[in-house]
Formats: sequence, C-alpha cells, structure tokens
Amino acid sequence: MFRWKRLVIVLGSLITVLAVAIGALVAWLWTDAKVSTVGKASFDNALAIPPRAESIVEKDGTRVFDLRMQAGATEFQDGVKTPTWGFNGSHLGPTLRAERGEKVRVRIRNNLEESSSVHWHGMHLPARMDGGPHQMIGAGATWTPHWTVDQPAATLWYHPHPHGRTEEHVRRGLAGLFLLDDEKSARLPLPKRYGVDDLPVVVQDVRFDGSRLSGDRGLMQSVGFLGDRTMVNGTLRPYRQVHDELIRLRLLNASTARTYAFGFPDDRHFSLIGTDGGLLERPAVMDRVQLSPGERAEIVVRVGAGERVMLQSFAQGNYGDSWQRRFGGGDDSFDVLELRAAQRLRPSPELPAVLTTLELPHEEEAVRGRHFDLKRSGINGRATDMGRIDETVTRGTTEVWTIRNTNGMPHNFHVHDVQFRVVEVNGSAPPPALRGPKDTVFVPHGTTMKLALSFTAPADPDTPYMYHCHLLYHEDEGMMGQFVVVEKGQSAGTPPSHTGHGRGHEGD
Repeated sequence: MFRWKRLVIVLGSLITVLAVAIGALVAWLWTDAKVSTVGKASFDNALAIPPRAESIVEKDGTRVFDLRMQAGATEFQDGVKTPTWGFNGSHLGPTLRAERGEKVRVRIRNNLEESSSVHWHGMHLPARMDGGPHQMIGAGATWTPHWTVDQPAATLWYHPHPHGRTEEHVRRGLAGLFLLDDEKSARLPLPKRYGVDDLPVVVQDVRFDGSRLSGDRGLMQSVGFLGDRTMVNGTLRPYRQVHDELIRLRLLNASTARTYAFGFPDDRHFSLIGTDGGLLERPAVMDRVQLSPGERAEIVVRVGAGERVMLQSFAQGNYGDSWQRRFGGGDDSFDVLELRAAQRLRPSPELPAVLTTLELPHEEEAVRGRHFDLKRSGINGRATDMGRIDETVTRGTTEVWTIRNTNGMPHNFHVHDVQFRVVEVNGSAPPPALRGPKDTVFVPHGTTMKLALSFTAPADPDTPYMYHCHLLYHEDEGMMGQFVVVEKGQSAGTPPSHTGHGRGHEGD
C-alpha cells in the first residue's frame, strides 16, 4: 500500500510539473505572438515608386510589354544584400498600364532556375491567357499571352500561380501592379498623377533571418507566414513627400497570409473610391478598410500643410475567437507609410458625388446557385486535383455562389476572370467596403456570403479557371478548385498538363 501511495504522489508531482511547464509554454507563445511596430521606428526611407513598364504599340494597335522573371539581390537594410526574385529587376515588378478596349500582349521570359507562371489577378480574359497553374513557364522558356482589355478602370496586379509553390514565389518578390484606365474615369476630377498624388501602395509583411527573407511559420500560425514588419513597394520604414491636399492611395495587400485594417491614428476619415475591380458608384466615407491577401482598395485622404500622417494597420476583432486573433495576426498592428505634407499644398478639387455605374450582375438574374464550404483541408471537402473539373458554368449566365466558413480560422475567397457583386454577408446587406466590384473577399470564421457572378469569357471546356483561398499557404495545401466556361449544352473536357514548358510557349 505504501508503494502505491508513493507512486501516486510521484505521478501527481510529475503531472503538476508537466501542467505548469505546458502552461508556461502557452503563456510564452501567447505573449510572443503579438506583433506591433507602432511608434517603434523612425520612417526615414523615401518610398520607392514602381516604374511604369515600357511598352510599344504595334501597327494593329496592340500594346506590347516585356517581363523577365529573374533572381537577384536587394538591399532592404543598409549594407545587407538579400536574395530576392523580381520582374525586370531584383524585387517586385514595374507597373503595367493599359486602356479599356486596347489589345495587349505580354512577352514573358522565365530566367529563374525553376518553373513558374504569371497570373493576371482581377483581369477578365480567356482561360488560356489567365496565367494560372495550367499555364506554367519552364525555366528558360517564354510565354506570350494576349487579350483585349474589356473591363472598367481598376487597380489589378500580377503574380505567380504555380501549384503548390505560390506562397514561396510571391514571398520572394514576384508581384506587380497592372492599372487599367477608361474614358469615364479619365473625365473624373480624381487624383491621377502616378507617383505624385496617385500613389501605388504594395504592402507586404516580412521577417529577416540574417540576410535572407524568412518564410518560417510560427508554431500556431495556421493562416500561413506572418512577418514581424511591413514594407511598401519594397521599402522598409517608408515616407513620401506629398504636395497636394488630396492623396489617392492604391492599396494592394500583396502579403501571403496577413490581413490588414488600414486607417490613421487620429481616426481621420477618408473616402473609399474603388475596390478590387474598379470604382464604387459613390465615394464611401470611413476610417478603416480591411484587406485580406489579394484585395485592393483605392482611398483618398486629405492632408494638411506641413503635417505628418501615418498610414497604419490596426488590430481586428473579426478573426474568430481570441486564440485565432492572437495567432492569426488579428491582434497585430503596424506603422505602414508616413505621408509628409509640404508646407504649401496645391489645392485639389472636391471628389465627385457620383463616380460610375457598376457593371455587376444582380442576384435576381441568376439561373442557378452553388455552395462552397471553406476548410483548410479543401473546398467542399475536396483538396485540389489538377486533373478534375469541379464546376461547369454556362457562358452568358449569372449564378449566385454561397461561400461559408465554419472552419474556426480566417479564410478568403478569390475567383479568377470575374468581378462579382457581394449580395449578402450573414443575411444582411454588405457594408460599403464590399459594395464595389470584387474578385476577392475576406471570409472570417462564422461568415456566410452570397456572391453574384456572370460568366462572359470565351467558352473553353478544356482550360479551367481557378477559385481558391488567397491565403497562399492554404491554397498551396489544397484549398483550390477549378471551373470551366462552356456553351449551353456543352460538357467539361479534360484539363491540360500543368507541368512547366520545356521550350518557348507562345500562349495561343
């Protein structure tokens, strides 16, 4: 009996010690998980503005761009060269720009040592030109997609989309803006001088491990990689001198997993004028705009002469429970970009009360509905299969897609080729930030959204578009599906091989 009592006491002591150790470990992880750079550094680096991509216009009116995917080294920190990838340079890429109705062709050469692709995020174009995982470009190969721009003025972007490697390729630096213009937006009195009162703001979170960009995830970071600082257009601690009363910021969340809530520390109001696919019907006045990976927003903020204004990202309360907020980045906050207003500012015209008429489908036009259940293990219970067509849609029709997340963690949802209308969020009308053209939406735990989508791309039963979670770690793990556009009565075909092209590939 004495031995049993002694054994019970020893086991009890061991359990107590183990429980204390586990509790201490959890407490340490909890405290260490929260990140904030607010007020901790001087913003002393002039903001880099991505150069406008050079182009030529051929006799038939086609605008031709050249892009090179290449490895290099970038000096983010004084005296330290960091290995990076970029387009036409060591990191990120130039800003492509085209007008509605214009034919474009992009000659892309892959100078990397592995296959990749270039996806035109937010662009309406034929499936074979989309740049998804079925349009891989082998090492040393070329790809020349071409299409006619047929959508309103918008802030789009381009980035790689190799199956299973997208997170790594984007994190290394392969990303750039693709701006679209049209006659309607050109006539509006909006800030539109690129790099002057119309600033590209490509936001990424990073972590440095010595001289390299770290991609390591924390123990509890189920959303993917989360960095401990941010940079804009590849610039750490950036500031921008501005000389106008109204400044337009084209915000792109080019991070691979982190969601931001942008605003200003004095809670000043700004006007949201555009979302992923273009302008809103009217400016929406707000003091925060939340962007998950892949989302864009165009905001106009007023500055006063001589003042310094910090664009920040604030903690967010819609990440689910406290565990997900802490380890998924919802509790984090950042200083992002300092605007330094000149002592004398050029006056800016007031924003127009009406911006545009939306070219989006309505729910009542839908001929059918589909449901998509988001889980880290896959969509609708199935992980990606590149040889499987998950959905078949009929060209010229409108559908309502219901997106639901009960997975206990944040997700988002991106659909290739289309700009959709957000019809409902948890049974209610969408907030102002979701009333414009969208191709990507943040879907936190406990959220159900209804989206109205119209499919007008050329029918191609053999070449799919993708829909997926744009938290790229989740996409790479298998949160992705495929759909094809077919003519009425036509069946889906067989997807092509998605291996890298061994020789030059012309994309037609």
